[in-house]
Amino acid sequence: MYEDIRKNKIKTGVIVAIFLVVITLIVYYVCMAFDLGSMSIVIAMVFSIATSWASYYYSDRIVLSVNGAHPATEEQYQKLNNILDGLMVASGLEHRPRLYVVDDPQPNAFATGRNPANSVICVTTGLLEKMDYYELEGVVAHELSHIKNYDIRLSAVVSVMVGFIVMLADFVSRALFWGRGRDNDNKGNPILMIIGLICLILAPIFGQLMQLALSRRREYLADASAVELTRNPDGLISALQKLDSDSNELKTANTATAYMYIVSPFKANAKGGKKRKSSLFSTHPSIDDRIEAIRNLK
Repeated sequence: MYEDIRKNKIKTGVIVAIFLVVITLIVYYVCMAFDLGSMSIVIAMVFSIATSWASYYYSDRIVLSVNGAHPATEEQYQKLNNILDGLMVASGLEHRPRLYVVDDPQPNAFATGRNPANSVICVTTGLLEKMDYYELEGVVAHELSHIKNYDIRLSAVVSVMVGFIVMLADFVSRALFWGRGRDNDNKGNPILMIIGLICLILAPIFGQLMQLALSRRREYLADASAVELTRNPDGLISALQKLDSDSNELKTANTATAYMYIVSPFKANAKGGKKRKSSLFSTHPSIDDRIEAIRNLK
């Protein structure tokens, strides 16, 4: 599985490169099809980059605020802090993530931040109440692995790219609605313009699906890295089983941040006792698949 993890990292780099090409083609189409003028495009791109950078830079504060999280002080959450301190030694990370807690009965956790030096691990009170020591250690190790593997940065980068593409698509659709598009002759490459139009139509859907696919792959990597940190696969397996079987709904859950959690915060259990399977639109691989992958590491 570690070989698969290495390949997934390479594939992720390729995917990011594809996004950059797609954005370039869309911008080219917008410039040539709507004859906006070079300065208009420059101003629009500078504005979008500035707002995207601000969102990326303050992503941890935004997510914590949305979830109503509060700091996990050592006095009140000593066990949680002790677990993180122990894992820090094994992880080799230089900077200790900040710990936060969300008051919610659903056991869950996520990591966020733009890099290991500015990272956060957040857990719910339900997780602290329902997990034993080794299960909680497995969950914290999983989130610490997301930080160590720079998954938090990748998620931010992909989110910005997807958001930028959606913004461009919305801009062009509004321009078409108000009849700003111009059919006059221009010197643009017609082939590139056709490709740009296709990207403009399909890119938002493709981007969302790619964001979900990256999330699923990164969960496997974080599970494997967590086992490497704790040397206790049974603790993480038991934690995943408890997380999957819990029926509580996370009050602050939303589709924009669902992929960040260790398991999906939406509990749409199948009727008739049927087990849920991972699909193209799933934010996480199925628990059965994740447990099987962990057992293959033994």
